[in-house]
Amino acid sequence: MDFQKIRARAAKRKGGEAALASLLGPMPDNAAVADVTDDRILSTMAERVFAAGFVWRVIEQKWPGFEEAFLRFEPKRLLFQPDDFWHDLAFDQRIVRNPQKIKSVRDNAAFVERVSKEHGGFGEFLAAWPADDQVGLMAYLGKHGSRLGGHTGQYFLRWLEWDAFIVSTDMAAALRDAGLDIAENPTSKRDLDKIQNQINAWAAETSLPRRHISRILAMSIGENHSPEALREYMGE
Repeated sequence: MDFQKIRARAAKRKGGEAALASLLGPMPDNAAVADVTDDRILSTMAERVFAAGFVWRVIEQKWPGFEEAFLRFEPKRLLFQPDDFWHDLAFDQRIVRNPQKIKSVRDNAAFVERVSKEHGGFGEFLAAWPADDQVGLMAYLGKHGSRLGGHTGQYFLRWLEWDAFIVSTDMAAALRDAGLDIAENPTSKRDLDKIQNQINAWAAETSLPRRHISRILAMSIGENHSPEALREYMGE
């Protein structure tokens, strides 16, 4: 599979190589994730969980209220709170009142605290995870975290600036168009492993971060959104 042809097609669709490059986002830095504190880890987890299946902009606008309601997402403080604290959050107008997602914050506070104790910080754990095994990390998050499977886990990593690819509909379509034998909605371990291997091969070939490869794939096919619309969607 010739990635340069895919990149050229994406550049043509976006108005040239400079326009495409401007849409790739900052260079991710997995090592820097080690410095992210546990409260910011949990906050990012919660934001992506609450944003899933919801209008992102609404969650972003309400986030200061979430920070107040969830005690700045400090895992230790949250784990000391009684059941009444969590029950009352279901009626708190500062947040989106979804009982299942509220419960996920409690569960993920315990998850973050446990991993942090084992690794000297949840950020340290993420920074040490091999960059070429995102699929393994996604499986770990999905198994041990709450509501962190699928796209939510991928966006959680992306929001922390971990070098994550996103298996969007367009990204998967571009891979299929390039000849990769995967399902239209690739969620099986078999398909995800194939995607990981192909992304790793292109990362080695091009020296691009996996995040950029993922975005180039997504912009090379499907509905051709304008650069302005994409920047608004990505919040950049």
